[in-house]
Amino acid sequence: MSKKHQFDILIIGTGSAGLMSALQLSRNLSVALVAKDDLLEGSSFYAQGGISAVLDAHDNFDSHVADTLATAAGLAEKTAVKFMVESAPAAIASLERSGVRFTKDSDRYHLTTEGGHTHRRVAHVADKTGQSIQVNLLDNVKQCANITLFENYIAIDLLIQNKQCCGAYILNKNTHQVESFIAHKTILATGGASKAYLYTSNPDTSTGDGIAMASRAGCDIMNMEFTQFHPTCLYHPHAKSFLISEAIRGEGGKLHLPSGEMFMQKYDSRGELAPRDVVARAIDSEMKSGGLDCVYLDISFKGESWIKQHFPTIYEKCLTFGIDISKTSIPVVPAAHYTCGGIDTNLQGLTNIANLYAIGEVAHARVHGANRMASNSLLECIVFAKSCAQDINQKKLQSDHCHFDPWDASRVAPSKEKVVVTHLWDEVRLIMWNFVGIVRSDRRLNYAQHRLEQIETEVDEYYSLYLISSDLIELRNLVKTAQIIIKSALSRKESRGLHFNEDHPKQSEQAKNTII
Repeated sequence: MSKKHQFDILIIGTGSAGLMSALQLSRNLSVALVAKDDLLEGSSFYAQGGISAVLDAHDNFDSHVADTLATAAGLAEKTAVKFMVESAPAAIASLERSGVRFTKDSDRYHLTTEGGHTHRRVAHVADKTGQSIQVNLLDNVKQCANITLFENYIAIDLLIQNKQCCGAYILNKNTHQVESFIAHKTILATGGASKAYLYTSNPDTSTGDGIAMASRAGCDIMNMEFTQFHPTCLYHPHAKSFLISEAIRGEGGKLHLPSGEMFMQKYDSRGELAPRDVVARAIDSEMKSGGLDCVYLDISFKGESWIKQHFPTIYEKCLTFGIDISKTSIPVVPAAHYTCGGIDTNLQGLTNIANLYAIGEVAHARVHGANRMASNSLLECIVFAKSCAQDINQKKLQSDHCHFDPWDASRVAPSKEKVVVTHLWDEVRLIMWNFVGIVRSDRRLNYAQHRLEQIETEVDEYYSLYLISSDLIELRNLVKTAQIIIKSALSRKESRGLHFNEDHPKQSEQAKNTII
């Protein structure tokens, strides 16, 4: 008999959104906090740049809102953006109370600027902001008696009864047994889906699990065609997914070709500080037209001591690959970085399924639109984690839990064909990179859709025959999420923000959301 757990609240995901929501919930509620891998593993931990907030007397909310809306290319909702921006100073204060020590010049925050911002408003902890946030939030969570941590547990599917969510079936990766988690409220904080692409800045955990589970449960999924490709990931055969922070360009770093020629002014008057979609397409264009493996980013003119002070993590990491960024330029390539679409929610994170919430990158809180502005992601996580928890705290929970039968694995066999899972995993990511990447066309998208339908049939057959495994769960979710991305991309007959289609290069006069 598989284990059954009962909690008031189930939180799936231990990134900054999941941890913050757990801390904001009433101490009278029993909370299960589930991590699919190590407790700190996830995109939040690797966020370098910082968190945007109006913290300077020369800045203001209206400017932050306007910058965010301009970057979003007409698809962010002003009400949601205004809510996020005006909640930002309080979010910074909450993080400081948890132990995060932001970098300061004397008694003032050291604020940086990044693409799309018209003011310095990015608070940071050197170049390891996400790591500091994660470590401090987790330390606080461990002190809460009402929160139980489950490490190395991967969710399979949500438990839905009478159009409401009652928890989830979750695989215990330590015992290889599926356990039932029954809860009055469930919060998805599972992150994005950039692992659907061959090259990504994200860790291996970013396989679109929450989006796929929510879709299968009947949630509306919005604007999934907008995958943000970070312009600058370190190009090196052994530098897996290492991001070169946009803050380097914010501090004057320049992009150039192997010849030394700078090129960004050809594409945008803002040069290196243009929004990420512009910079990523510019690099992609230069690489394709010149047959290049990469381009280069130079910050060496700042000098060794300055670089070590401001970008210690990047400096040390590059040095391990023989690249001294105080003396030479950094080889960089674009890589899938952030999922701007996701599960449609309101300002409290509530989905169209009763008792199911989504926060952080997995959610579409209507604040990023067609392109996320740099350093609004950690802000979104903290702000909506707090509003989600506050909404739950104000509601009266049901007296009884739902009833579900235990997971039945009696009719499936151990897999003898694991190579199939490995092969299909690699094929999905290659298809997405080649046909659903930075620059798209109807023909390439249609080919990708056709092949993904075939792969889905193969995966469903495998899923019905063999015992569940972590790799199989992720592959199933990856295929589902990839199909949603393709379907969304095909339905948008224009180019807007992060979605650029050669067959529809112009932007429509009217901005419309894509809902799957």
